[in-house]
Amino acid sequence: MRMRKKKHLDDRLEACSSLLTEAGEEKQGKWSDFFASRRSDGRGDLPVRAEIGCGKGAFAVGMAQKYPDVNFVAVERVPDVIMLATEKAKASGVENLIFILGDASGVTGSFGDGEIEKVYLNFSDPWPKKRHAKRRLTAPPFLALYERILKPGGELVMKTDNDGLFDFSLEQLDLCGWRLIGSERDLHAKAQREDDVMTEYESNFVSQGKNINRLVAVPPEKTE
Repeated sequence: MRMRKKKHLDDRLEACSSLLTEAGEEKQGKWSDFFASRRSDGRGDLPVRAEIGCGKGAFAVGMAQKYPDVNFVAVERVPDVIMLATEKAKASGVENLIFILGDASGVTGSFGDGEIEKVYLNFSDPWPKKRHAKRRLTAPPFLALYERILKPGGELVMKTDNDGLFDFSLEQLDLCGWRLIGSERDLHAKAQREDDVMTEYESNFVSQGKNINRLVAVPPEKTE
């Protein structure tokens, strides 16, 4: 369902402009400097993690609060949605989180080779029609982008309520040589994971009894 356009979108985005930055190749390899200039403690020498498709920001803000010694970049392509995320982040007061308005294919060009510790994909659009498979964020072209920006040993972490997308993702990861190090078909059958935060979608699905799928994978080792 398409989100109704928010009132005063431009004004509300402007009010949170300090939490927004532009995508661009000039940022490649320079995220440490970027965060050093915006954090009161000057800590740019910290791991950088990226969430692709951050929605209303519950996960990004929650993780930034939980892990103050990690810097986070959250990406969202819908202006009305990223506005809500930046407002949530502003209210929280976190300094280790920044947002980019854009899509995965464009924004990943903002990261240098091996610059990112983890890439999070939370409840991405499943694009269920077969002809749209290449748009899924675990299709081979996107996996190649993540492989480039992840540091050695870096991880792709994915959560989805869509069983079909999860099966597709497992298949594509295997075909592209990624190594699966964790896979769960019902994430919340056990207690909440210490290293995780629920998204808004996730909380709603869990309350309805829907299973949540989660995987963790690492890219193929690079050969000389």
